[in-house]
Amino acid sequence: MTWDEVAPLLWPATVDTLYMTGVATLFTVVLGLPLGVLLVVTERGGLLPARPVNRALGVVVDIGRSLPFLILMVAIIPFTRVVVGTSIGNAAAIVPLTIGAIPFYARLVEIALREVDPGVLAAADAMGATRREIVGKVLLREARPGLVSGLTVTVIALIGYTAMAGTVGGGGLGNLAVVYGYERFETKVMVATVVLLVVLVLLIQAAGDLVARRLTHR
Repeated sequence: MTWDEVAPLLWPATVDTLYMTGVATLFTVVLGLPLGVLLVVTERGGLLPARPVNRALGVVVDIGRSLPFLILMVAIIPFTRVVVGTSIGNAAAIVPLTIGAIPFYARLVEIALREVDPGVLAAADAMGATRREIVGKVLLREARPGLVSGLTVTVIALIGYTAMAGTVGGGGLGNLAVVYGYERFETKVMVATVVLLVVLVLLIQAAGDLVARRLTHR
């Protein structure tokens, strides 16, 4: 293939990768953020200590994080079919992407929240703030730089997951690399997809670092 033939293949594959990553990131934040908060507030000495709940959530998160993404994606194919009606394509890939990223991000949220100065929380409690106000207006607000950094790491991990999803029927740059770069020995396609993935990761990391720095200085 010439570069003129390779170029038209890259744009739709890049859009597919961004689509899968974007939707999976949205669901990961919606579900992973509260899960990370629950891990912190239910631990011993937390705002709402509940050790059995904390242990159960911790086990679920650890099991989710221990499964290699490729195995997870294959293992939940029946569930994926129930959710989106198919196990092939971008929509199908979003399901395992989300399930794989939620426990990963929840632990990063937990780490970010634990770095908040306990004195700030104690001061808010002394001023009569409710538990909900402490979580929403103090804990999450103070942890914003860490939450953004954790989300940046998660998004980059999701891009890597989309590449793996391409090996078993997902779309995007991973699928393009497998179909053309691996199965048809088109080296130019393989090189182009690798370069694009690296560029995407660098751009996302730079954007995440910029946002985190600005939040830190506020």
